[in-house]
Amino acid sequence: MSPARPVRRLTVVGIGAGDPDQITVEAAETLRAADFAIVAQKRDDDPLVAARQAVIDRHAPGLQVVAVPDPERDRSAAATSTTSGYAGVVVDWHDARAALYEQVLLDRPDGDVVFLVWGDPAFYDSTIRVVEKVLAAGRADFVWDVIPGISALQVLAARHRIVLHDVGQALLVTTGRRLREAVDGGADNVLVMLSARFDLDGLEDWHIWWGANLGTAHESLVAGRVGDVLGDVERARAATKASAGWVMDVYLLRAP
Repeated sequence: MSPARPVRRLTVVGIGAGDPDQITVEAAETLRAADFAIVAQKRDDDPLVAARQAVIDRHAPGLQVVAVPDPERDRSAAATSTTSGYAGVVVDWHDARAALYEQVLLDRPDGDVVFLVWGDPAFYDSTIRVVEKVLAAGRADFVWDVIPGISALQVLAARHRIVLHDVGQALLVTTGRRLREAVDGGADNVLVMLSARFDLDGLEDWHIWWGANLGTAHESLVAGRVGDVLGDVERARAATKASAGWVMDVYLLRAP
């Protein structure tokens, strides 16, 4: 009777906002113990794959990287103009990702695997949901864990030397898509992630603390009264995208 194959371990690892120095000891040890890493690849020269590789080279040299072409997401106005339509598009995208990741695990039945996630896996990242879909399908066998990371929220606050809320004040974390909804609902201290546009009309007297590509060589920061610095933010965002090939920004808005 042959010995039972050990159950493989899958770990979702938060790797911080981009600086290899900001990865935790726990995360680094998990990378070194793994047999391979799965990363989504959006194009042939995807700079985010290169950034993940830099983290691996620093903390787990020799760890094999399996780059999986990321499925296309429907970004048409017809599909994303409503909240329900956007949610449906994202579910379809997650399903397609899960199928691709499952196939990698089936093609490689042995060895522990890690997923490298920007920042912390708890904040606007789909990897946990995708892993749950793979597990629910029942064809790939594994146990899994999540390792927290330093999020862009934390790095933004550190770079600007601020606390994200005043004494006793609430902090609402949302997306650029739902910023107006948050403000119209009465929120006066809002941290915005996944911002593709700046819908800040009427908020000229609010204060903004903005950052892009935090923790990388292309990091950019702007702070001030919205009406005074919005142009600076837009120019800095465009320059960051041009120089890095990608842009991930986050900002805090606070009412006067």
